[in-house]
Order: sequence, then C-alpha cells, then structure tokens
Amino acid sequence: MFGGLVYMAMQETGTDNETFDFEAALDNYSNSDFGDLEEGSLTTGEIVQIDDATVLVDVNFKSEGQIPTSEFRDIAGNITVKVGDKIDVYVVRKNEMEGTITLSFEKAKRMQVFDQLERVQENNETISGKIMRRIKGGYTVDIGGVEAFLPGSHVDLRPVPDMDALVNQEYEFRVLKINRRRSNVIVSRRVLLEEERDNKRQQLLETLSEGQIVQGKAKNITEYGVFVDLGGLDGLLHITDMSWRRIRHPKELISLGQDLTLKVLSFDRENCKVSLGLKQLVPDPWEAITTRFPVNSKVVGKVTNLVDYGAFVELEPGVEGLVHISEMSWTRKLRHPSQLIHTGDEVEVVVLGVDAEKKRISLGMKQVRPNPWELVAEKYPEGTILEGTIKNITEFGMFIGIEDGIDGLIHVSDISWTKKIRHPSEVYKVGDTVQAKVLTVDQENEKFTLGIKQLVEDPWTHVPTTYPVGCTVKGIVTNITDFGLFVEVEEGVEGLVHVSELGLKKVKTPAEMFQEGQEIEAKVIHVSAEERRLGLSIKQTREEKGKEYHTGPQEAGSQNLGDLLKQAAQGEAEEEQV
Repeated sequence: MFGGLVYMAMQETGTDNETFDFEAALDNYSNSDFGDLEEGSLTTGEIVQIDDATVLVDVNFKSEGQIPTSEFRDIAGNITVKVGDKIDVYVVRKNEMEGTITLSFEKAKRMQVFDQLERVQENNETISGKIMRRIKGGYTVDIGGVEAFLPGSHVDLRPVPDMDALVNQEYEFRVLKINRRRSNVIVSRRVLLEEERDNKRQQLLETLSEGQIVQGKAKNITEYGVFVDLGGLDGLLHITDMSWRRIRHPKELISLGQDLTLKVLSFDRENCKVSLGLKQLVPDPWEAITTRFPVNSKVVGKVTNLVDYGAFVELEPGVEGLVHISEMSWTRKLRHPSQLIHTGDEVEVVVLGVDAEKKRISLGMKQVRPNPWELVAEKYPEGTILEGTIKNITEFGMFIGIEDGIDGLIHVSDISWTKKIRHPSEVYKVGDTVQAKVLTVDQENEKFTLGIKQLVEDPWTHVPTTYPVGCTVKGIVTNITDFGLFVEVEEGVEGLVHVSELGLKKVKTPAEMFQEGQEIEAKVIHVSAEERRLGLSIKQTREEKGKEYHTGPQEAGSQNLGDLLKQAAQGEAEEEQV
C-alpha cells in the first residue's frame, strides 16, 4: 500500500527511483490529513484503475477506494467512466488503522439528488422526472436515479381515462415531501397544472368579452352539450348552438380532446360562466329561406333521420325539412318510414310549407307524382264494369286489385241479392278473377267500393208486381223453424209462412207436419221490395177452398165423398176451437 503511494508521489513529482527522496515521501505520508474524509460525507476522487469487477478511486486516503464496476454500467452493460475521470463518491466507512476506505458512486448520486430535491422544495421550484410504472395508488417517478411516488390524485386536474398512457412520459413536478432517512419522496403534477390554470384564468377574465372568437379544447361531452377548456376557464357549447342542422347528440360533431374555434355568446364575469357557439361562426342558412325554397318547388335532399312520424330531409347544410309519414305515399299505409326509405337515401320532395321564424319546412314525397286516386276516378267512374283479381278475403268482404297500390272493396252484402253468405270464402278464394261494378270512388277518404250482385237486376224489384197481395203461389219449403216455414217461390225469392198462418191445431212445432223440400200452396198476405219481405198464408188458402190444406200422404183424388164431408166438418170444428 505504501509502495503504491510512493509510486503515485513519484509520478506527481516527475522523478525516478534514483532521485526520489523516500524519506521525504514517508514524512509527507505520515503528516497527511486523512481525517477530513468522514463517513456519510461526499468527496471527489479520481479513477485510477478499472477492471471487470471493481473501479479504484483515489480520494487522497491511505489507500484507494474500491467501487463495484456495476455502479458504472449503463442499461446496455457498457462502462460509462474511464481512468482519469473526476467523480463524486460517498464515503460509506473508513478504517484508519488498516488504511482502507469503502466508497459508493450510486449513493453519492442519490445524496446529490436529495440535496437538489430539498433546494427545489425550499424554493418552490419544479424538477423533471420520468414516470416509470404504475403501482397501487399512483406511479413511480425516476428523478435522477431516485424513485419518487406520484399519487394518482396528483397526476392531472381530472381523472385520466388511460392510466397506462402516462408511463414512460417525462413531466415537470412539484416536490411535496422528502424523507431522506427513509429515501421517500412525494411529488405532484396537479399542483403545477392548477397554478397554470389559475394564471390563465386570470388573464382570460381580463380579456374575455361577448362576441370574441376564442380557442378551446373539448373537455367533457354530455347529452346537452360540450364543456370546453378555454385555458383556465370552462365554457359550455350547448347542443343547439353547434349546428344549424338538427343533431341528436354532440358526439355527432365533436370528439373528446378536439381543438375548437368558438364564438363567445354570453359571459357572466361574476360567476365565471361562458356560453359558446359554433354555428354562429357561419351565416344563418334560414335567412331568405322562402326565396331559395318556395312553396310547391321540387328539390332533392338527403334523408338524415327517421322517426315514427316521418323523415327529416337535409335540403342544404343546416336546413332540414320534415316529410310526414302521411305525405310519403298516395296508396301505401305505412306503419314506419323505414318501410319506404332509409337514412342516407337521396329523395325528391315538394315544398309544402315554410315557416322561417320557427325554422320549419314541410315536405312531401307523394306530391312528386300524380295522385293515382284522381286517375282512378277519371278512369273508373261510378257504374263502370271492370275485372280484377281477389288479393285478400276478410270476414266483411274481398279486396280486388284495381291499379298499382289501389284496391277495391266488395262488401259481403254486395256479393249476392238472394244468397245469405256468412263469409266470402264460401263462394270465392284468393286469386279468383271476378267481374264487378264500380259503386263509389271517394278520393278524399281514398275508398273504392265494388259490387258483384249489381251486375244483375235485383229479383225483388219485380216481386210486388209478380206476387201481389191476395194471389196464390206455390213454393218449396226451404227451412223450418219454430216460428214458421220459409218457402222459395222462385230462385232467390223466399216467403215466410208464420206459424199463425199455418192453420194447424194441437201441433207444437211446424216440423211435426211439414218437411223441407215439400211443395205447398199459400196466399200472399204481405209484400215489400224495400224490406225484401214476402208474407204467405196457408190458412187463408184453405179457408178460400173451404177445407184444410191436406198435408198427409193420401192424394186428394183417392178420397170419397164421405171422407171429404168428414174433413170439412172436422175443419169447421177445429176453426171454432182456434
């Protein structure tokens, strides 16, 4: 060890072994002041030797201090110092008796960083650091080799959406707390941002005024608008002030963090409230709207939105009109506009009305084409006989295809004059071709009615003439009920023989004496074409003949005189009982 010092002394004096004064060197070594190097202090030394394991540093002690080479390697493993470099080292411990000293390069750096951090804290300054990783409750920040803790609440003014995005980013920090003994350091970024915000706010309050054009960044988006950071002061951009056209949500136009140029609409300096506008930066498209879109003019627009009651169509940027669902088709009964059009479709419309004050335009799609009901009324006037295919059958009638989108209704009561039809399917089926007569064409209510029975004359029109009251008719029993007999006197014409007009005695029901298909003779006692009623009487027919109508199986020609007299006497007795 002494030899090494002698060697160093020879190098410093530039002498060789022959001229070197060993006694002077020994005396110098004995009188050297090595006590200045205290444990826990910093000192400057010179690197005199580097090998794979250690680096020897001369700090003017009895011997060189050894420091592990690992303390001088970078991330790639390369040694960052060389022989002759002056470095600051930390005295870990020394042994004057043995003449040894333990040094640390890393601890020296940490002590210097802590000294710097204390100065920064005392002077309320800032220091740069790099966020290294996320930990529970916040982040670790590398400040010159010292790990500091950044609480999550001190990262930003607002909660950070993506916490991992801050890792490996460098920022300026304010030192909040230092514990050198525990090597604890707490830093904050939010404090700096708050100070910056307050400064900007004060400057903004001094210069802000209504009508001013300002720059801002979208800070928060809600259903009713966007909060914009103007630099220390937040302003509200309401959804109604974003665009002259209709929008459903602010996100259709603005995204979070977007830079915006806006106009100050109102400013409450006392309460620090700012109302902003985006659409006010461009002219109002509704000015002179009636000139550009006069009533009855045809225009082409783009469908922007569909609702239950209609569709909104953009005629030009910022100008939308409504096509009500009732104005979409002349013939189709739409439940929803999507049955006919879709968002993004280009459609031709007719301007039906313009309200510039309320910024409303009424549009129509069906008005682009002629009203087919007007054409139908001209083509098929009442009384026209036409032919069509049955498209649908319901309980109350049948729908016949007339023109594209227009159907005619044949009510069940207009199928036949005489047949009692409970359901149209008893006679017809879908797809059948039928002839019918046009009964009514109601353009206003869009109703087209037809009739099949009207193709022939109503048989009841001649019934009062053919079967006047008092005449005798023959007919076939078609139906027997408790109240009488239905008798068909000709095809489609039936009369009723009421039970009181049968002339029967001691008979509970007509079915005991008559059967369907049986031919009978009766007298007409009532007739009405309007009421379609024909009243008949068997009783009066018998009275005129002076005998009861024979209903048995025996033929009249086979009876003898005694039988006839007996029947006559019996008939008179029965009439007296009646």
